[in-house]
Amino acid sequence: MTRFERYRSVLSLGLPIVGGMISQNVLNLVDTAMVGSLGDAALAGVGTGSFLNFMAIAFVMGFSSGVQAMVSRRVGEGRAAEAAIPLNGALLLILGLTIPWAVLLYNLVPTLFPLVNDSASVVDVGVPYLQARLWGIAAVGMNFSFRGYWNGVRRPGLYLKTLLVMHAVNIGLNYVLIFGHFGAPELGATGAGVASAVSVWVGTATYLFLGSRHARANSFLAGLPDRASVKTMLRLAVPTGVQQLLFSGGYTALFWILGQVGTAATAAANVVINVMLVAILPGIAFGIAGATLVGQAIGAKDAADAKRWGWDVTLVAGTTIGLLGLPMVLAPEPILGLFIHELDTLALARAPLMIFGATIAFDAVGLVLMNTLLGAGASRTTAVVSIGCQWLLFLPAAYVVGPVLGYGLVGIWIAQAIYRAVQAGIFAVLWQRGRWAAIQV
Repeated sequence: MTRFERYRSVLSLGLPIVGGMISQNVLNLVDTAMVGSLGDAALAGVGTGSFLNFMAIAFVMGFSSGVQAMVSRRVGEGRAAEAAIPLNGALLLILGLTIPWAVLLYNLVPTLFPLVNDSASVVDVGVPYLQARLWGIAAVGMNFSFRGYWNGVRRPGLYLKTLLVMHAVNIGLNYVLIFGHFGAPELGATGAGVASAVSVWVGTATYLFLGSRHARANSFLAGLPDRASVKTMLRLAVPTGVQQLLFSGGYTALFWILGQVGTAATAAANVVINVMLVAILPGIAFGIAGATLVGQAIGAKDAADAKRWGWDVTLVAGTTIGLLGLPMVLAPEPILGLFIHELDTLALARAPLMIFGATIAFDAVGLVLMNTLLGAGASRTTAVVSIGCQWLLFLPAAYVVGPVLGYGLVGIWIAQAIYRAVQAGIFAVLWQRGRWAAIQV
């Protein structure tokens, strides 16, 4: 393949994933707008409940990268007829793990929720909302596994189409159940939780339908992995799930640190972090695309091509996301003004956003190489690096430079830029060494 053809392959695989991730963020904004009309308590309850729900599903999210690594490897090995067998095993494992987990958490929510936010009005809204969301844990886990499969066989368009179906159902049910339209009961914020749970199950049903049409030739629902394959699946999925859990926990710790700096600083940081999480989505998406390309190349016994795919995807993602950072550097006020109306708070957020925009390419490099390493099966290594850099480097540094030394948000964001650059550098060294090529999945 020529260089142009390789870049075109990266874009054709990555752009539908980018679209799917952006659509998820649009949905979150719609949810927030609808619930926000119910008042601050509803907004706080749903926000806290959503965060706790993310922590509850973090461990099953790791199955996505595990399935993708195994599926892309099977395709590269010329064993496409067996490509869906890892997916079959993941679906069965997720059902067995998440159903008792959801029942347990459902009963513990009234006790656990007040530990995070003990405001009576917030608890009254957040507990039933979170309980409703928990009934969708199994569906979320299965949907992530389907995402790994479709990306592994280079069919990301089916992932995007399914997300759009889910979003349409969620928005429609939100409108009906939150406000009691069309004769439905007016459930308020709880209706948003019910809508989310129903929509993810609709997504699962859609994936099953698409699987029956497009994955039968790959043994979809026609075989289960052997014991060794199940062990491999867990070896790949568990570290990634733990990484996701501790990553979300790290943001909880960061917000505690920000709280020591001040309320206005926390408000400013909240906006900057949300802009960051949207801006890095293309990096995640291209990383997922890179995981497929790398897995297939390793399966074809071409480690040199796999390494080259990693660097090609890194170049595309770094260039794309680097351009996204320019408006943050050159015109931060118009971006922040969409969310912040207090001039003092906007002034606090200005420098952190500019720092992030100037260094966003480091995030692109780190995200792509982390996901390509996952595609090669190096889930334990990526978990160790990610958790270690966040918890042993960034969070202690943020506490010292922020509330202790008094450098505030600027100091914290400089520390974050250094942490992301160090993490990207470690992943780059690991990728260049190429030891991942010998990992068996």
